[in-house]
Amino acid sequence: MIKTAPQLVAEAKQHIKEVPISTLEHQLAHPIIVLDVREPDEYKQGFVPGAINLPRGILETSLANLPQAKGAEAPLEELAEQEIYLYCRSGARSALAAESLMRMGFTKVYSVEGGFEAWKKADLRIEMP
Repeated sequence: MIKTAPQLVAEAKQHIKEVPISTLEHQLAHPIIVLDVREPDEYKQGFVPGAINLPRGILETSLANLPQAKGAEAPLEELAEQEIYLYCRSGARSALAAESLMRMGFTKVYSVEGGFEAWKKADLRIEMP
C-alpha cells in the first residue's frame, strides 16, 4: 500500500513525544539541544533562540558533529543523555526526524507541535544568523 507524506507524519506522531511551543519556551532556560530541521534558507529567515540548524536530510549522519558531541569518545551516546527538541516549519518534518532518532535509540526526543510557524504566531523571541 502506498502512503502519502501526511499519512507517514500521522503514523510518526503516534510513536513520538510531541510538545507544545510553551514547553520548548520553558525548557530553553535549561541545558537542552534544540535542532531546527528546516533547510538552511528557512533557518536564515529566523530561528528559535539557541537552535542549531541540522536539516532533516542530513540529521542522522551529522548528529556526531554537533558542538555538544565534539571531543566525546562516544558522541551519540553522550547526545542521547540530553533532551533534544526538534522543530521545522509546521511540525511534520520534526515528527519524522523524532521518529528517526527514536529508531536510533534516542529516548529524550521531542517534536515541537506547530513548529516555527506556531512559535512566530505566539510572538516569541526569534534570533537571526
